[in-house]
Amino acid sequence: MERKLNQNKMGIRSVNRLLITMAAPMIISMLIGALYNIVDSLFVARYSENALTAVSLAFPVQNIIIACGTGIGVGASSSLSKYLGAGEHKKVTVIAVNSLLIGIAAYLMFLIFGFFMCEWFFNIQTDNKEIINMGYSYLKICSVFSFGQLFQLILEKLLQSTGRTFYTMISQIAGAIVNIILDPIFIFGYLNFPSLGAAGAAIATVIGQTVSLFLCIYFNLKKNKEIDFSLRNFALDISAVKEICKVGIPTIIMQAMSSIMIFGVNMILLGFSVTATAVFGAYFKLQTFVYMAVFGLNNALIPIVAFNYGAKNGDRIRTSIKFAGLYSLFIGLIGFLLLQLFTTQIIEMFNPSDDMLQLGISALRILSLSFAFGSTVVMMSYALQGLGKGLSSLFLSASRQCIVLLPLAYIFGNIFGLSFIWWSFLISEAVTFIGGLIYMKYVDRKIVIPLVNGPLKLADN
Repeated sequence: MERKLNQNKMGIRSVNRLLITMAAPMIISMLIGALYNIVDSLFVARYSENALTAVSLAFPVQNIIIACGTGIGVGASSSLSKYLGAGEHKKVTVIAVNSLLIGIAAYLMFLIFGFFMCEWFFNIQTDNKEIINMGYSYLKICSVFSFGQLFQLILEKLLQSTGRTFYTMISQIAGAIVNIILDPIFIFGYLNFPSLGAAGAAIATVIGQTVSLFLCIYFNLKKNKEIDFSLRNFALDISAVKEICKVGIPTIIMQAMSSIMIFGVNMILLGFSVTATAVFGAYFKLQTFVYMAVFGLNNALIPIVAFNYGAKNGDRIRTSIKFAGLYSLFIGLIGFLLLQLFTTQIIEMFNPSDDMLQLGISALRILSLSFAFGSTVVMMSYALQGLGKGLSSLFLSASRQCIVLLPLAYIFGNIFGLSFIWWSFLISEAVTFIGGLIYMKYVDRKIVIPLVNGPLKLADN
């Protein structure tokens, strides 16, 4: 079994090259995925500032949809890679099938939300009727048709876990192209279509996501030979569900933390002005573009770490984490430089009012200072997921996005004013970065180092 195990590229290929070759398509894929929300926001901003605010207020729910799809996929991917590393191929199919069954349950939840809770969600945030109406129509469409995004994300992770990241890139590119083409048509009413505003942006988005889903289905059926998608294998396995959820639920909660953060910060900012909320909405879409590159990189890290954890190869685990950390830091620094050097030009893409332009320039220059710390903390969270430390990963993410950030933002806003809210992001990321480094040293000593001279010795790094 040892010889067979060593044939998998995640066990034998140079770690640096493996990480780059697996990550590159994922980074491109996730950057393209980030275009969905950025393009929506850019077009919607040209429709009106209230429309941009409505889409910004809807984003926490959209992010939870993304979190569920990603979490289920990551939970499955972690187990799949582990079983591939251990040579237990029957369990690979069981895990894959049950991840799809969990996805069906998640979709039913968002379907119910879309029909019965969207209006309530906006009513608790604002009394502006125009924002409520536009936000309601936008979010209802995104929720009711969320199956496209949910299952696209799950199926992408199944491809990623077996090293077929190129196909995830293709599916994302196709969906993004469709979304970009349809956005102006549906929002502004080109080609004799009615002008639908925010609702048009939602329609374009879900159509693009559905295109991506169909491509993911095709690639999994035709290219993912490690998984048998025959109907006879579609049976609920409670042990597999538990295993997926062990990593998946903390991952969902971890990513959903950003929804809690966005909702909390929006509520604080609405106490100052709608414009402040629109600025934060624009920033969050922009920073998502930076962090999606980090997420893409570290999505490659999870199966590498998990595979070599299953193979008991501590050397390759340490090397992969080291390179992922350096690359994550580099991406964060690039994002920082871009927002510092082109602040005005970036804000102007959102067709801002004079107040939004002035506020946005100041906010982006302060907020971008946190990118280097934040990107490295994200890497730590993903490394912990690959090692099966889902709860630790969750706590790290919760610390940077909620536990430290929200109290600071509230206190700074009430005592010092609006501009100091932006500084709370930097402080939160720096504190979590220091805590994360200390904990990763502990994990290395307790889990990884004992595997360095473990029973299975694979190829050199």
